[in-house]
Amino acid sequence: MSNLLNWIVWLPVLGILGMLVIPKSNETAIKYWAVITTAVTLILTLILWNNFDPTIADMQPNFMVKIPWIAQFNINYTLGVDGISLPMILLTALLFFLCTLASWNIPKFIKAYFALLLLLEASVLGVFLALDFFLFYVFWEVMLIPMFFLIGIWGGENREYAAIKFFLFTFLGSILMLVGMIALYYVSGQGANSFDILSLSGGHFRDLTVTMFGHDLPFNILFFIFLFIGFAIKVPVFPFHTWLPHAHVQAPTAVSVILAGVLLKMGTYGFLRIAFPIFPAASIYFADAIAWLGLVNIIYGALCAMAQTDVKKLIAYSSISHMGFVMLGLAAMTVQGMNGAVLQMFNHGTSTAMLFLLIGILYERSHHRWIIRPDGSRGFGGLYTQLPKYTIIFIIAMFASMGLPGLSGFISEALIFIGIYERFTTITVLAVFGLLLGAAYLLWMFKRMFFGEVVEDNKQYTDVNAREIFYMLPLVAAVMIFGVYPAPILNIMRASVGKLVMMLNTF
Repeated sequence: MSNLLNWIVWLPVLGILGMLVIPKSNETAIKYWAVITTAVTLILTLILWNNFDPTIADMQPNFMVKIPWIAQFNINYTLGVDGISLPMILLTALLFFLCTLASWNIPKFIKAYFALLLLLEASVLGVFLALDFFLFYVFWEVMLIPMFFLIGIWGGENREYAAIKFFLFTFLGSILMLVGMIALYYVSGQGANSFDILSLSGGHFRDLTVTMFGHDLPFNILFFIFLFIGFAIKVPVFPFHTWLPHAHVQAPTAVSVILAGVLLKMGTYGFLRIAFPIFPAASIYFADAIAWLGLVNIIYGALCAMAQTDVKKLIAYSSISHMGFVMLGLAAMTVQGMNGAVLQMFNHGTSTAMLFLLIGILYERSHHRWIIRPDGSRGFGGLYTQLPKYTIIFIIAMFASMGLPGLSGFISEALIFIGIYERFTTITVLAVFGLLLGAAYLLWMFKRMFFGEVVEDNKQYTDVNAREIFYMLPLVAAVMIFGVYPAPILNIMRASVGKLVMMLNTF
């Protein structure tokens, strides 16, 4: 088991190497090779889950990997997994497998597309498993390369603008993270553990000051802000959110799924793995501000979603709103709130992936995303009579996103509200209106797309085929099973989240 994490991270890269020997003219073989690679990666993550000991709050000792990398600067290749990272690893492997199936009809440069998709999977898994700050940063930066090209080459009409904006915003966050990493390296004495995330954790830098621009500033406050902005851009937290709607709308379907389902979670995971443990006192200090920013995300994202006539942009803004609930759970710094936040990260990944995949299925038939066209005419209408199977799956995804009891979104949001009520009563009450707005824009969208008279163009659409049903069923199962029985995910994270909350509550 000691090399399992290595296989999980590097198997997609081996898949790229294997793909190089397949002639680019043999598109079917390339697609099947990508599916096989992501399927085996998913199986390895399920083996990891099966052998995971949920009673251990620390990193699982049987899976730890630590190899000297750049010994002169005490940089190590260190991988590890605990109850916070495992749900994200499972989610990542599942969504990439489903996205390879959803990309079957990608129109051009097939070999390059699937190679970039596999590189993206390796880098994202590396972020969730890295325990050396330098290694974490390398994986974080590598992720930008495939995302830039996947949006810029296979995206929509304004794909170049969306790709550049995504790159610049994320790179700004990376620069701030780099400054924080270098500062930590020097204040920790440039010793053997100067890049070790676990060794840096625990609030060692609470009483330090740093001189900048002629002033002595508290080290932990200043560099918590740097790290917070770096991760907040990825979430995205208002006002760093403006790249997201462009990237979502222009990205191909599979990339939109990965972006909403996994990449946004990298930001909140960064808070849980790096910012909060390394700077716990600053985290407590800024908890109120984080909670208010989460509330702004919820209300602002919902209002923006309500104003959209492009269904893909509507779901993009809904992601901003739903990630606000994660921010609230993190700001509470209670066991219930933190568990709810991590569970919401997983549940939102499945429900929003369903919605983006369903929109992609519809786009393949319609070649547009307009609920209401710019000229005022209806883009979709009466779809339930034309696409009954599609409609059933869409209803499940919509209600899961809405947080309907019995589906996965309800459990995580309920835990977040339980966790934040005592500390942020006013914010809790206001955030409930975000749920009402969420129901409003989703039902508004459903009414216009699926009810009423059938739009003439919609009469030609065919219902979901066997391949599309195959890659939607795992997500349908996830939102329904974890809506009724969330224990398999909650049990994984319970000990690790509890340890983090106990550490935060000592400051």
